[in-house]
Amino acid sequence: MLAGLGKRGIKPAPLCSDEIFVRRVYLDVIGTLPEPAEVTAFLEDPRPDKRSALIDTLLARPEFADYWSLKWCDILRVKAEFPINLWPNAVQAYHRWIRDSLRENLPYDRFARALLTSSGSNFRVPPVNFYRAVQGRDAPSIARVVALTFMGTRLESWPAERRAGLEACFSRIAYKKTAEWKEEIVQLDPAPAAVIETVMADGTRLKIPPEQDPRRVFADWLLAPGNPWFTRSIVNRAWSWFMSYGIIHEPDDLRPDNPPVNPELLAGLEKYLVDNKYDLKLLFKAILNSNTYQQSSIPDGNNPESARFFACYPVRQLEAEVLIDALNWIAGGGGEEYSSPIPEPFTFTPRRQRSILLSDGSITSPFLEMFGRPGRDTGLESERSRQPSAAQRMCLMNSSEIQRKITMSSRLQKMLASVKWNRELIIEQTYLIILSRRPTREEAEIAAAYFQANTSLGYKAANDDLAWTLINSKEFLCRH
Repeated sequence: MLAGLGKRGIKPAPLCSDEIFVRRVYLDVIGTLPEPAEVTAFLEDPRPDKRSALIDTLLARPEFADYWSLKWCDILRVKAEFPINLWPNAVQAYHRWIRDSLRENLPYDRFARALLTSSGSNFRVPPVNFYRAVQGRDAPSIARVVALTFMGTRLESWPAERRAGLEACFSRIAYKKTAEWKEEIVQLDPAPAAVIETVMADGTRLKIPPEQDPRRVFADWLLAPGNPWFTRSIVNRAWSWFMSYGIIHEPDDLRPDNPPVNPELLAGLEKYLVDNKYDLKLLFKAILNSNTYQQSSIPDGNNPESARFFACYPVRQLEAEVLIDALNWIAGGGGEEYSSPIPEPFTFTPRRQRSILLSDGSITSPFLEMFGRPGRDTGLESERSRQPSAAQRMCLMNSSEIQRKITMSSRLQKMLASVKWNRELIIEQTYLIILSRRPTREEAEIAAAYFQANTSLGYKAANDDLAWTLINSKEFLCRH
């Protein structure tokens, strides 16, 4: 990494502070803010390896699977209604399988093989919903989704012969209705078939006899040792999830004329993942423990491409689901999990339901849409918007719902009682709750002056104003 930056004349940023790191790694690994006690314990931990220890702890927490299932549901287009039409019962089963796979740390090659080769009921064999979550059930549509999801490439950029070869691997998929409402069987077409002559993306020519499932032949080729497509795609995606940019960018647009900015880094991560049997947690751990990930978000110099070349940590707005969950967490709620036992579209979702656990991309709200929740129609990384807007700022500043969350916050009220209404401790704890750090001396003095100048409001009302100010800060709204 340093050699690559040196060639471009870019200096890497220094390591971030412990206060910055603890908030960053909680949001990046489990999608939630740390408790003030967790922040304090980390800051007071004298061990030199405490960052690595915290990473291990977070990767083992149940919230890891909750948060990363959100990302995979975006990629796999998990939604019940138009244009995907999985149906709610299948969505719940599919989401549960994805989440359980992450919780059990299923190796990524086995995860992919299950999605590519499963057959059976959409309600009872959840991975078959991979083939149902495609707009168009013809072989070309399925091939486009397979190439995008597991090879990180756009099929339309392939030579015609190789494009047709991939399409042939999915030409025998069939869908059969059953007597059960909205149940569908995904299977290999039982009709007599001819030998399939196909050519793979690397030019390998194959003849697939009728008794073989072409999907399994493709999966064997894709997951074979030495095949660069599969490993390169997921390594590049994983890097982009933590560093905003792929080593090849966009992370789902790999092609010969889109070279990596650091070929050695990409090759090293590919080898690491293969050597560790496609254990994604170990890959994440390696990235999270790197100096590159732990850099400050303030670049060392004025090069506008510092973040693009990984010379600093990229500042990014929180995902819509993470943001609303953080607001609900500050309010003292957000811990419920909800699912429906009946195969009908959801008509009610509890107010305290965590947004990152919304399995169905069809369930949304004006807030989630405004802050960039994707429609899950394409599976493209770019479908999720991270661009701040004036409408978002106006929403946060003027929303009566957010003001109500602050005013009625059980978390803030309990904190006020626990510190016995001590002004200095109120200010410190409010910063720890919302920004996961203590205030600087200047910030503490400004807040104390506001409390002093507004004694008629009372400490609770003054602290509500402080909380509103911090929530509207860029520091709260962004990873940094």
